[in-house]
Amino acid sequence: MAQRPDQVLPLGDDGLSLLYRRYAAWLRLRMAARFGSATADDLVQEAYLKVALYPIDGIKSPKALLLRIASNLALDGVARDSVRNRYRQSAAPSDAAFDSPHETLLLKQIVRSIPEKDREVFLLSRFGGLTHAQIAARLGIAVKTVEWRMARALKHCDDHLRR
Repeated sequence: MAQRPDQVLPLGDDGLSLLYRRYAAWLRLRMAARFGSATADDLVQEAYLKVALYPIDGIKSPKALLLRIASNLALDGVARDSVRNRYRQSAAPSDAAFDSPHETLLLKQIVRSIPEKDREVFLLSRFGGLTHAQIAARLGIAVKTVEWRMARALKHCDDHLRR
């Protein structure tokens, strides 16, 4: 029995596997054409993981939903990589400011002296590459709490560097 594109697909155990069998190859081709074949498989898998979490009983436009989710995942990844690259370029010392072991030790001591909760947020953000939302989810705290702790950690570093 042929399914119309606008017909609702139930997302039970069978519904998700049916959705995967019908559209995974199509979605993989679309993602490969748009974002490159190196990430297409990952995008398809992540998109289906997101769809599996939907609390709705059916999907009216499965192709549109899958394409939107996978595209958003890809664009989030591009944005995240861009931010990381910008940070790496701006954080990389342009001169020999941190070449000596003494200066490296000083920086490590400053980071270690940040209060523990603030330091955890600082390290996840600056060295883990996580967004504030990802840190909040990982630590089980509000995004505003992450922002507040990050601001305190940065102020702590600034205060110590100005001495």
